Amino acid sequence: MTEVAQKLQQVVFNKASRMVSNQYSRNIFKKLTDCHTGNMGVHHYRCESSDCGHERYQFHSCGNRHCPNCGGTKRDQWIANKETELLPTAYYHIVFTLPHELNGLIMGNRVAMYNLLFESSSYTLLKLGADPKFLGARPGIISVLHTWGQNLSFHPHIHCIVSGGGENNGEWVSDKSQNQSYLFPKPIMQKIYKAVFLKNLRALLASGSLQVGETDTTKLIDEVGKKHWNVYAKRPFSGPKTVLEYLGRYTHKTAITPHRILEINEKEGTVTFKYKDYRYRGTDAEHKEMTISIDEFIRRFEQHILPFRYVRIRHFGYLQNHGRGKRLKELFEKLNLPAPPAKMRIPVYVTIREKYGIDIRVCPKCKEHHLELVATHYRSGGTISIG
Repeated sequence: MTEVAQKLQQVVFNKASRMVSNQYSRNIFKKLTDCHTGNMGVHHYRCESSDCGHERYQFHSCGNRHCPNCGGTKRDQWIANKETELLPTAYYHIVFTLPHELNGLIMGNRVAMYNLLFESSSYTLLKLGADPKFLGARPGIISVLHTWGQNLSFHPHIHCIVSGGGENNGEWVSDKSQNQSYLFPKPIMQKIYKAVFLKNLRALLASGSLQVGETDTTKLIDEVGKKHWNVYAKRPFSGPKTVLEYLGRYTHKTAITPHRILEINEKEGTVTFKYKDYRYRGTDAEHKEMTISIDEFIRRFEQHILPFRYVRIRHFGYLQNHGRGKRLKELFEKLNLPAPPAKMRIPVYVTIREKYGIDIRVCPKCKEHHLELVATHYRSGGTISIG
C-alpha cells in the first residue's frame, strides 16, 4: 500500500469514522480505516521448507464496495462472467445525466430517485429498441450508477453499455444502425428520457412518496423542464476487448482512488488531488489540481456512499436477470456459436498470476517452495490454527 493510501485510511477515513453524524456512514468509514490492517484479521503463512522457514502475514481486506483499496478481485471475477455473455455485435456507450437543480431532491430521496434514473434510462433504450425503424428487438443493457464528478461533486448519472443487436421472440436481430455510428438518434433519446423521468417524478410527488421539505416542487419541475437534458451517445466500442476494458474501469469504481490523490497534508488539514475538467477536453487545461480541507473531502466522499444494499449495476433487455441463462443459451444456438461456458469462480492467486505474473503461493524468500497457511486470526478475536 502506498504512503498516500495509508494516509487516506489513517488520517482521512479515521477522522470521518468519528466525525460524521450518520451512523451508517460512520460504520463504512470505520471499515475503510481498518482495511488491510490487523483490525480486520490476518492470515499467517509459513514456507513449507523447514530450511527456509519464512513467515508472512496477510492482512484481511474490508471488502466494502466504497473502499478505494478493495474491489479489484471482485471486478475481475465479474468481468470474466460478463465475457461469457458477449455476442458478435457492436456495443454502444450511452450516458444519461440529470440537471444539477435536482440534486437537493435526490439527496433526500436517494433510493427513489436513483430507481427513477434507472427506470427512465432503460425505458428510453428499450422503447427505441422496440421500434422497427431502429432495431425492432430488445437490446441487452448493462446500466451502472455513478454519483460523482471528477472533483467529487454530486453528479448522479447512468452509464449504459448497449448491444447493437437484440432479441425478438427468441430470434436474434442484427444491428441496423448506419455504419454502426450511433445506436439511436441522440435528440430522440433526450426527448423520451426527459419526458418519462418528469412524468414519473410528478407521480411520485403526487403520491407523497418523496420528502421535499420546503422545496417548491412545482417551480423546480418547471425550471428543469425548460432545461436541456444531456444524453451522451458515444461511438461503439471497437470490439469485445474494449467493452471489457471499459467495464473494468467503470463497474466497480469508487468516487476517488489513491492514484489521483497527490498529497494529504495532516499539518495543514488539506487534501490535494488531480481531476479532469471536461469543459476543456483535449487541451492542457483539461488536467487540473484541487486542494480542499480534509473535512470538505470527507463531506464530498460521504455524498457517494450508496444506500444500504442498493444495487448499482443492473441489467435490462435480453440481459435482464430473470431467465438470462436460458435466453443467452438459445441466442448462442441461433447464432451457431458454442454454448457460453459455465461461470466459474476464479481463485485470487490465479487472477494475480494472470495480471501481474506473480504466484502469491510461492515463498518470496526462497522462491522455490510454497507458503502454507498456519493460522487465521479473525477480527472477532477468534483464531483457527491449521495443523
